[in-house]
Amino acid sequence: MPYPTTAPLGAGPLGQQVLNVLYQHRLVATDQVHRMLTPHHTRAEYLRRQLHQLREQGLVNLVGRRSHGQAPLLWWLTDKGAEAVEATGLLPQRPYRMSPEAAAGPLQEHTLATVETGLAFVEWSRKLGHECGPLDWSPEIAHYYRDETRPGEDLSLVPDAVLNYVHTEGEQRTLLTFFIEVDRTQMTIARLAQKVHAYARYHQYTPPAGPARGGRPARRAQSAAAWRSRYPVFPRLLLVLTGASSARLERRIADLRSLVAADPAATAANLRASVTLLDQLREHGPFTPIFTPVLGPADPTDAWLRPSAHVA
Repeated sequence: MPYPTTAPLGAGPLGQQVLNVLYQHRLVATDQVHRMLTPHHTRAEYLRRQLHQLREQGLVNLVGRRSHGQAPLLWWLTDKGAEAVEATGLLPQRPYRMSPEAAAGPLQEHTLATVETGLAFVEWSRKLGHECGPLDWSPEIAHYYRDETRPGEDLSLVPDAVLNYVHTEGEQRTLLTFFIEVDRTQMTIARLAQKVHAYARYHQYTPPAGPARGGRPARRAQSAAAWRSRYPVFPRLLLVLTGASSARLERRIADLRSLVAADPAATAANLRASVTLLDQLREHGPFTPIFTPVLGPADPTDAWLRPSAHVA
């Protein structure tokens, strides 16, 4: 099993893994936990028993899925469960705490779609012999920057997830990092294009090198973009669309490309950004040409975001 750890409060090794997954991803369906942690079992009965034992211990709780008549079951950590995970010191602490109201609230489907996107990478990494595990993506990590068109205002970019994936080919191992944005057709295309604009601004943002001196503005450090303090290479931006028919989603892709092409900030930043459908990602995997570049020619590419001529 992945991530073997010391189990808190009498929970077995699988129970600890479940607690870690729920701490990281906040709200997860039974089937999703099964596919993350026990895919070698054809049925999820053993996992369900573990989940209900954790519930009896007061570590997890459950809620029905709003859009499916309260089934299937969705799981989340109680405060006691979160404290148990934090006591192990294995995961970065997160200030967010799920509540019964939030677990049953309107963000259910978006949270589950984000988990499903990460799971697509996990499941395809197993098939391809790459490395990407249930804890290799983190939701909603804030990235702070300033936009010169909005002086004096501190802004934050919060991807739906930041995902790490180790691609292996022979002896070659490459760490790929992705900014993931999931769109369930709940926002306008203009707002989705604004998200791409925010990534472009973050890509270009270089904080002042130090405080101003002698009344002169601080100089910007050369080659010291803010993102370099976190990433050796600026992550690829993947927009994953779901929540509507394929035809409607394809129209959204075309409209998004048109809006982004008219944004000088996006075109100047030279982002590696592309868009695909969640169904395609699950069915074909990230290393087939299912991604449409957001900028430039619309030739399909894979998660490397290279021109189609280079896709194997």
